Amino acid sequence: MQTAYNVLLFLAIVVAIVFALLVLITGKGDAMSGGGSVRTSFKGKASFDDFMSRWTLILGATFFALMLLIDGVSNRIDNMAAVKSPTSAPVSTDKKTN
Repeated sequence: MQTAYNVLLFLAIVVAIVFALLVLITGKGDAMSGGGSVRTSFKGKASFDDFMSRWTLILGATFFALMLLIDGVSNRIDNMAAVKSPTSAPVSTDKKTN
């Protein structure tokens, strides 16, 4: 389970770096404003801005999903660790002598 956590964490870091670079490369102030629809030219051919907007949306959603998966896996790891090492009852040191 720890291996799955490490793999998901590595993927999340890679997606976060690519996502940040993509947002910085677009350079437009309204790149993340949520314009709503994808613009196309008069002939219906998608432009480069449409391509970048689509990939920004895909990478953002992927990063969000990976964070949810990482949280679920880490909770499962914590639960498994708690089951493996239960706390023991306190031991009394008082001895009665007769």
